[in-house]
Amino acid sequence: MVAVTKSRSAFGWEHFPHVADIGVRGWGKTIDEAFEQAAIALTEVICDLAKVQPVQQVHIHCEAPDHEILLVDWLNSLIYEMATRRVLFSRFEVGITGCTLKAVAWGEVIDRKRHQPAVETKGATYTALRVAKDANGTWVAQCIVDV
Repeated sequence: MVAVTKSRSAFGWEHFPHVADIGVRGWGKTIDEAFEQAAIALTEVICDLAKVQPVQQVHIHCEAPDHEILLVDWLNSLIYEMATRRVLFSRFEVGITGCTLKAVAWGEVIDRKRHQPAVETKGATYTALRVAKDANGTWVAQCIVDV
């Protein structure tokens, strides 16, 4: 499987290959942007983000001992909200202070005909987990998602 890259600008996201599952990676000028982009990559694992309207919002709060575990908690919180509310998200606003994340995710109830979900995400894992600045000062947030 070849990585699918949607953007190589100052921020963006991509999927990267893994034997049985799929990697999600987000990057940005700030850690907040990298987490937002990782969430977009998560939605794109499921369906075409462009088909999801941001009509309802969900507030999410996570705390963790470090940024890497915070990323897993963030993505797993989104997966939980999608499963229990039967929604898909298309827009994210993340604020991280220390190792505390406060975010708003916007989306809508799943319409199987319009959204055509391809897979069900089961959870973000610690495999290939990384949250750090690269040599150019860009924040990168990535992990493998179990599908």
